[in-house]
Amino acid sequence: MPSIFLSPSTQEWNPYLTVGNEEYWMNLIADAMEPYLIASGISFTRNDRNAPLGQAIAQSNAGNYALHLALHSNAAPENLAGRLQGIDAYYYANSARGRNAAEILARNLKTIYPDPSLVKTVGTTELAELSRTRAPAVLIELGYHDNPEDEAWIRNNIVAIARNLVQGLTVYFGIPFVEPQGVRYGTVTTEETPLMLRNRPDIEAEIIARIPRGTRLPIYGSVGEWYVVSYQGREGYAFSDYITPEG
Repeated sequence: MPSIFLSPSTQEWNPYLTVGNEEYWMNLIADAMEPYLIASGISFTRNDRNAPLGQAIAQSNAGNYALHLALHSNAAPENLAGRLQGIDAYYYANSARGRNAAEILARNLKTIYPDPSLVKTVGTTELAELSRTRAPAVLIELGYHDNPEDEAWIRNNIVAIARNLVQGLTVYFGIPFVEPQGVRYGTVTTEETPLMLRNRPDIEAEIIARIPRGTRLPIYGSVGEWYVVSYQGREGYAFSDYITPEG
């Protein structure tokens, strides 16, 4: 299953016009992403909001992540304060995979941002979270927090933004998007052989674990005839005919 390093802003010194700051609102979006990530089978690690940026980059580089995703909001230069709007999805200019991820995420964000023409991708070599991370990386500025319209849009659409970002990630990874259904549990009811946990909802997909009969599993969601479950710290897809839900 794909795994991401999720890095919401730690910039508490960037106040919003009404209440809160960049760190507060970006972490709320990351919080809201978690159930969608789990339901869709995307594992994640988050940065430490109290640690410096260099530590987050080192933590990201220490893992084997398919994508590093940083969440921020923007502020205009002093001479343009409050007058700029829009979403920028930054990627490292020399990374084809980073560019592909940025384009997919930006294209999806256009479906919920009030003015789609103001959502764009930007290649750069200036940002440390893009140039110094080992995984392909995208840094998204989700609007201008010094602009009243953008600031209100961010604050009033936390869950919608979170859901949209995870939808974009599932497109990038080529897996189904699964709505969170609340965690429930089930028991493996195969006859003799273990139940195969696969990295995609396909009988030909790679087997990532073998689950013994009688094992109790958390069920996060369903895709057709498959459940999204986890076993021994690994998330994947298991054929639903061989899992009996509780209740």
